[in-house]
Amino acid sequence: MLVVIFRTLSIFPLPILHALGAAMGWLVYALSPSYRRRLRANLQQAGYDGHWRQAVGEAGKAAIELAFVWCANPERVARHATVEGWELVQSRLDAGRGIVFLTPHLGCFEMTAQQIALKTALTVMYRPPRKSALKPLVEGARARHNLHLAPANLAGVRILAKTLKGGQPIGLLPDQVPQEGEGVWAPFFGRSAYTMTLPAKLAQLGKADILLVYAERRPRGAGYIVRFVPFEGDLGGTAAEQATAINRAMEQLIARAPAQYFWSYNRYKQPEGVAAPGSDKSGEAAV
Repeated sequence: MLVVIFRTLSIFPLPILHALGAAMGWLVYALSPSYRRRLRANLQQAGYDGHWRQAVGEAGKAAIELAFVWCANPERVARHATVEGWELVQSRLDAGRGIVFLTPHLGCFEMTAQQIALKTALTVMYRPPRKSALKPLVEGARARHNLHLAPANLAGVRILAKTLKGGQPIGLLPDQVPQEGEGVWAPFFGRSAYTMTLPAKLAQLGKADILLVYAERRPRGAGYIVRFVPFEGDLGGTAAEQATAINRAMEQLIARAPAQYFWSYNRYKQPEGVAAPGSDKSGEAAV
């Protein structure tokens, strides 16, 4: 049923979908007190509370546009995207270097992988959705030409490492909360957030470069601007220092389009089995 609904929605023009999504965003905001509290609290924590009205609508657009990005004809989807900074990617591909693309939950992050895959093979880490009904839809949408999936487990990590060593790019969402033993506590907008250590470890293991990428949503359904940005952080030091550098880079990226970040995500949750920040074992991490 969900596949049918998404395919039906994908027929509509993007401006109509975004208008529908904005309305849906406000409906969810009005009906869900917990959603409302988390979105406003995270915006306030980051210093972007003044963007809350726009963020409500953008969150709805982010949900509804998945029908277009996942189910519309790939050529049609590609026509709605403008790419900036591809020369950063091409120079590394020409040199045979692996690339770790880091994409936070900013703008239409599903669009970034598809745009990269139009030009080169890309392997992305994939965590199956909790609702089994979504699995065929998500997997079918993401496993397109040149776009390969690696499971979010040890076998998937090995696939990603092998891909990098072969000089091919991979993609990760660095602001997802990892499971116990896969992260460290690091500041994110002034508050400790359990942060994955995998991006830095893979970059070092594969002797790869890190590049940041996000797809900014243009107003009134006019499409997307996919921007590639160099990573200027220092990955030396401890795992906590590396995670802090990556979180800082994510903060700087989010500052470019703060209303389009996924503020309702429970970024500061404490995973089961993980010691609270500041305790003796809170900085431990492993892949």
